[in-house]
This record gives sequence, structure tokens and C-alpha cells, in this order.
Amino acid sequence: MTTRRNFVGTASGAVFAGALASAIGFHPLLAWAGEKSLAIPGKDGMLVRSARFLDLEMPVEYAADWITPTHHFFVRNHMHEPSTLDPAGWKLSISGEVEKPYAISLTELSKLASHSVTNTLECAGNGRGLQNPKVPGVQWGKGAVGTGTFSGPQLRVLLERAGVKSAGKHVMFRGLDQVPGKVPPFIRSIPLEKAMDADTLVATHMNGAVLLKHHGFPARALVPGWIGAASCKWLTEIKVLDKEFEGNFMSPGYRMPNTAAKPGEAVKPENTHPVTALGVKSLITSPADGAALKGRAIAVHGMAWAGEADIARVEVSTDAGTTWKPARLGHDHAKYAWRQWTYAWQPQKPGAYVVLSRATDTQGRVQPDQPVWNPSGYLYNAIDQVKVHVEA
Repeated sequence: MTTRRNFVGTASGAVFAGALASAIGFHPLLAWAGEKSLAIPGKDGMLVRSARFLDLEMPVEYAADWITPTHHFFVRNHMHEPSTLDPAGWKLSISGEVEKPYAISLTELSKLASHSVTNTLECAGNGRGLQNPKVPGVQWGKGAVGTGTFSGPQLRVLLERAGVKSAGKHVMFRGLDQVPGKVPPFIRSIPLEKAMDADTLVATHMNGAVLLKHHGFPARALVPGWIGAASCKWLTEIKVLDKEFEGNFMSPGYRMPNTAAKPGEAVKPENTHPVTALGVKSLITSPADGAALKGRAIAVHGMAWAGEADIARVEVSTDAGTTWKPARLGHDHAKYAWRQWTYAWQPQKPGAYVVLSRATDTQGRVQPDQPVWNPSGYLYNAIDQVKVHVEA
């Protein structure tokens, strides 16, 4: 594993000529060009979990803010990122089971009403590296997650303009990922009901700025409350289908067993279902695992989220789970976003402690003692823990 500085150099980007800008008309989205837009700015420390397609993980201590700074937001790529992106020539096509197929330019897209959604985006494989026994795939720790405010037109506006036929059941997304060799393209679909939800977007902005290339410029899907893989980056095609898309990243990829699987047991694709919404989960962001602490008053901080549900409460244990005490939830709140929480801990004596956190959501789901094991390590959400030592 290396730090971002050791791996990520300055990426190059397409730069518009003044004549082109004059010809097509200026818009902030079309002013994206330039090298600084493509680099990951800010502090070092992002962890490279995969160098082949660039998968960057946020160390948990960076999750100190309700809105994750863009330069600390995790990056998940299934393929190579597009080598070139021409905003002026980019088109998004809407086709399939629709009455009026069409394509829309970035300039036209930017003229549509913009809707904003604050969403906790998490890779389905976040925590995979903690699974026992081990499973294949990117060995994420706890930081393939972040919360951002995404803005752009509602997907349903684009679909309504095309006129979805009665046969339309699923909506497929295709991006501009560069597919190496014979690797299947990254294509996924979501049910029409979720596509027509008012908060499902074709996002062009993140945290008040134009999307960076690493996060899907010029436009990405934003499917709030669902796993990150549903929110396809570098969108180029939206297609309405009469059924769930059939492809590698829908099956066998991103599926969970219909019934509990024994650790290490193989599961046939026909005995699985698609991974959709996130589960209930909490994360201790401070103190760090292995920390040496001083003082009689120690603040334990963290985040908790639950996909399409809300967080009802977070509890903390400082005696390895024998007793649990309620944490205080932060004031910042949005439908699909994590909640900050704090617990004021007063250790009675020095020594070694295991601090645990567990969340409960408004659907009654409680963070489990052990994760639900599955062959791909999806949706890891076991009670979080850090081991600390309180000094005299």
C-alpha cells in the first residue's frame, strides 16, 4: 500500500481553445478543462488500495466533517478512467423502451432545473479486508465511504421527456470507462421506481463544484441510499429496459446470497439477489485504534448511516460490550446522509480498553456483532471497535 503522493501524479486534461468556447457558448461546466481539475488536491494520506484502476481509500480519521471534502472522498474505479473527455462533444443518450429517444449535450443538460441531494456514498465492498475468511476483491478497510452534496437534473425529468413505455422496468447506465482487453464493460441497471424517485439524479456537481474526473465528470448517476456501484460515473448512455440488465456487473457481480452462507462456501448466482440499499452501520473516527489516551474526560467521535433509512440511535460500549450507553447525535441531518455522533467517556482507571459502537435505524435494524459473510464481502457492517490504552 502506498500513499497518494507516491502514486498519483498530476493528470493531464483537455483544454479548450478560445474559439471553441465562443462557438458553443460559455458555461461553468464547460470551463472544467485544465490540469488542476484532474488532480486530487489537498492533503496527502489517501490510501491506494488498487493501483491498476486507481482505488483510493479515506483514512477513517479524515471523516471529521459531516460533508467529506472532495479531496478526501474515496475513489472507486472498475476500469481505466477515460483518457480524454471533451465536454463540448459529450452527449448523453436516452433510449430503449421510450417513445422519443434523444441525446442531450452538456450545455443543454446544464439548462435543466438542478436538484441537490446530500448522500452518503459507500462502496459495497467497504470493509471487505476485515472479512474472515478472506474473500477476493479490493481489500478495503473502513474508509470507502464519504458524504457529499450532489447536484444536477432529476433523472425522471430526462426519462419523462423521452416518454417511458409501459414495458419499461429497469434503467441501465453505461459510462465512458476504458475497458481493458476482454474485460466486460461496467454496465448496471436500477428498477424504474428508483430511477423515477425525485432524489435520483444525473449529477454534474459535487460539494458545490463541477465534478472532478475521478468522481465522474461530466455527469454521473446519483442513486441515493444505494451502494456506490449504482451511481455510474462518466455517463454516456441511459437505456430503459424491459427487465434487469444482464451482464457481469449485475450477475454474478454485486449480488448477495438469498440464504445465509457458511464462511468459505460457494454460492450459485441463481441463489442470489442484487445488492441495492446500504445497511445500518457506525464508524468510530476518534480515538484511533491503538491510541494512548490521557485524561479523565475522553470524547469518542464517529459517524453512522443506514442507506434509505434514518439513524435512530448510536450506542457506545467501553467494556467490550458488557454495557452500552447512548451517544449524542449531531445536528446536521439529511435523508440519505450519515449522522455525526459523540460520546463523553470518563474512564474509571488506567489500562487497556475495547471501545465499541453500534447503530440502530428507523427500520429497527441493529448493527450486528458479526458481519453477514458472503463470497464477495459485500455490506460489511459489524459493530465497530478500536482498542486503546488509557494512561495514568
